[in-house]
Amino acid sequence: MTLRFSGVDPNTGDDESPMVWVDDEAKELVLQGFKPAEELLTIIGGTQWVPGHTVGTPDHENVTRIPLRMAAIIRKALDDAERAGLL
Repeated sequence: MTLRFSGVDPNTGDDESPMVWVDDEAKELVLQGFKPAEELLTIIGGTQWVPGHTVGTPDHENVTRIPLRMAAIIRKALDDAERAGLL
């Protein structure tokens, strides 16, 4: 697995470090973010429905919160992936 670091939350502190990488082999973004509050998981897991999908979060998936201030970092990761011919 080859991960290419794209950036870290510009407002990160010693105990927080949301980050973004590009996985060249899997052609995926890898996001490290905040664990969601139980309330959010309850909403997503019990009441949010998207057509064509079952309600809830499958055991093999996770919900991660990413600050909106990281939008430029996520765009950079996508641009890097596109330049590398991954998109």
